[in-house]
Amino acid sequence: MTVLKTSLRNFYAHKGRMALSAVAVLLSVAFVSGTLVFTDTMNTTFDKLFAASAADVTVSPKGAAAADEMPQTGKPETLPASLVRRVEGATGVKAAEGAVVSMSVTVVDADNENVGPTSGAPTIAGNWTRNDLRSMEITSGHAPRGPTEVMVDADTADKHHLKLGDELRTIAVTGDFTARISGIASFKVTNPGAAVVYFDTATAQRHLLGGQDLFTHIAVEAADGVGHEQLKRSVAAAVDGAAYKLQTQKEAADAGREDVGGFLDVMKYAMLGFAGIAFLVGIFLIVNTFSMLVAQRTREIGLMRAIGSSRKQVNRSVLVEAVLLGVVGSVLGVGAGVGLAVGLMELMSSMGMELSTQDLTVKWTTPAVGLVLGIVVTVLAAYVPARRAGKVSPMAALRDAGTPADGKAGAVRAVTGLVLTGAGAAALYAAARADAAGEGSLYLAAGVVLSLLGFVVVGPVLAGGVVRVLGALILRVFGPVGRMAERNALRNPRRTGATGAALMIGLALVACLSVVGSSMVASATEELDRSVGADFIIQSANGQPIVPQAQTALEKAPGIAHVTEYKLVKARLTSPDGRTEDEGIVAADPTYASDLRRETVAGELSAAYGQDAMSVGSDYAQRHGVKVGDTLTVAFAQGERAARLKVAAITSDDTNVDKGAMYTNIATAQQYVPAGKMPKNIILFATAQEGEETAAYAALKKSLAPYPQYKAQNQTDFKQDLKDQVGQLLNIVYGLLALAIIVAVLGVVNTLALSVVERTREIGLMRAIGLSRRQLRRMIRLESVVIALFGALLGLGLGMGWGTAAQKLLALEGLGVLEIPWPTILTVFVGSAFVGLFAALVPAFRAGRMNVLNAIATD
Repeated sequence: MTVLKTSLRNFYAHKGRMALSAVAVLLSVAFVSGTLVFTDTMNTTFDKLFAASAADVTVSPKGAAAADEMPQTGKPETLPASLVRRVEGATGVKAAEGAVVSMSVTVVDADNENVGPTSGAPTIAGNWTRNDLRSMEITSGHAPRGPTEVMVDADTADKHHLKLGDELRTIAVTGDFTARISGIASFKVTNPGAAVVYFDTATAQRHLLGGQDLFTHIAVEAADGVGHEQLKRSVAAAVDGAAYKLQTQKEAADAGREDVGGFLDVMKYAMLGFAGIAFLVGIFLIVNTFSMLVAQRTREIGLMRAIGSSRKQVNRSVLVEAVLLGVVGSVLGVGAGVGLAVGLMELMSSMGMELSTQDLTVKWTTPAVGLVLGIVVTVLAAYVPARRAGKVSPMAALRDAGTPADGKAGAVRAVTGLVLTGAGAAALYAAARADAAGEGSLYLAAGVVLSLLGFVVVGPVLAGGVVRVLGALILRVFGPVGRMAERNALRNPRRTGATGAALMIGLALVACLSVVGSSMVASATEELDRSVGADFIIQSANGQPIVPQAQTALEKAPGIAHVTEYKLVKARLTSPDGRTEDEGIVAADPTYASDLRRETVAGELSAAYGQDAMSVGSDYAQRHGVKVGDTLTVAFAQGERAARLKVAAITSDDTNVDKGAMYTNIATAQQYVPAGKMPKNIILFATAQEGEETAAYAALKKSLAPYPQYKAQNQTDFKQDLKDQVGQLLNIVYGLLALAIIVAVLGVVNTLALSVVERTREIGLMRAIGLSRRQLRRMIRLESVVIALFGALLGLGLGMGWGTAAQKLLALEGLGVLEIPWPTILTVFVGSAFVGLFAALVPAFRAGRMNVLNAIATD
């Protein structure tokens, strides 16, 4: 009880000094809790949607694609309409209704603007059925009654200001057709962002499936008292269940959940990873806080030891303070995490993914994880300072505050840090020299961890030399004030090292990712310059197949010498060694050999476009012992018979564009795959007539104007688009890393604030002998700047080392250009100085307001 009282008294006595550490715990716990609440809410939203929209039993084609896959033909797999009557005759069936659903469509308004979502969610077109009443209700107008009417969901209508009577044009592989809005339907559950349009059954069959007697699936409703599993068995017996895919409502919902589960898991664990980085940075802040508090209370602890307190009691007293800090920060963090999750939901809604706070899901595990994680991390961080407090002797009460440095411990730290750093450097070198990506990845991970630990441990040793160099370059120009700032930073190398290390971690990751991102863009740009011969590239943003009418418009554009088709056909290959593998074969026009200049290791690529010929990649050839002249058995997906194709060329897989691709002529594939089953083009390449590049580019863009889902790009625009995409991804990562950097800044603020308190008497004496308030504030700001630059220098150097090793590993995948983004690196370094200035504002202001006499009288 005495230990608890002492801990509570000390905690409340130093609550101001604990505040920033509590904020660090709060932010880290909030990020973890917010991530868990956000992803759980998304899971709840999709679960409700899938459960509400699934029929009691659904009958679909055996080979139907997953919900998140785009059909290669532009049309989904279908069932004969006659199957509906057979299902209706099954025992236990109350009703069965054929349904049409296609996601290979684009819907545009009267201004030719795509009304589909920009968040990556699909545009779904289908027929209006009784089963849709499970999840939708008509809130305005009526359901479509003929080929000139369409119904749209309320969310899409609101976003694009659509109303009854407005005209919509639907673009599908079967052609374009227009209809006017006859009704608007609202979701009964949260719509995660998809755009949904409904037609009458005949129109949906004709325009979306290309036939009147086809459906994509059959929705079956159970009679009263009939269970879903029982109904499934009954329907299976009536329709030969082995020939079709039958799912109960639960199975269909589980399948839908699985389709989106991978994406949600990636998002969840990526965000938790960044939260872990913030926790790691927070550890340095907590260690520094408790170390300085212990040092400032040396005399107090010595007196406690002199009157009978044991080492264990002193140790426990500090750990109890850490528990209190962890509890306060974690409780506030869990609450802030729920607010963060709501903020993320609002952000996603503004980007097109609708998430309702009505589905906000806070499982009991979320606050439990947040509390346990926050408290455990705080206690572990405070353990070393607590042990140091327990070692304070009773004689310390007779000395001035502060503990003497342990020379032996410093030597052990230096040796340990150098060993770890050396091991990390060796692992990074091994990663850069690795011959296989899998092996190199393990070395890279080990190198990053070991070098980071090494720099953290050896940081206080490096602080002396690095700070002196920075002081000579930056601080000396400020005269005596600059020299005092340098000496203050050097006074406690362990504290400076720990403070700089917190900033080092975030900036190391920023530098590493900057090097990797810049190298990826530079490598891809060099590869495009070397290998792409086509003038223009035409594709959609979401991988949607190019509809025939858009392709026809492109081919008619003036100034175009040729347009090359590019189809990806799934196939099963049997090599001469008897082994079988599923592969994708590129079926293209012979002009693709000049549109993409692929280096060959054997044969001529142009010969691969001959009759019953093909090429293979060098990796495949080496794996199966294939050489030019060998014959492969190729069973094309949806093909009526297997083909025997002669290998006419082996292309080098030392590339980043079309790595591992196998090529054959479209005419060859068409001999074995029926016209209705042949995949549509996923990309087109066009070459302008000599000297007509500018005019041809303008003509291509004009011809694509009616089809806003596609864009034509010349090589310059394509490279810029690639750079922008990488830049957007890096900006997202930098935004997530900002949390760790904010925590690191709090660490600098806390270190300076506690340092000012620690030096209260010293500051009073300096003020008494003539140091002005302005000079005092400048000294503290300069101390902060040099600590921030110390952390930045270590972080950027370490990050560039990581990035260089990672790029050497990526070179195995064809990304062979190393590019250091010096403007970014220099900007971050200079920005770190401003971070230091910002962090010092409050501590410097408080130091300047000290009463000189009171400061001198401080014991």
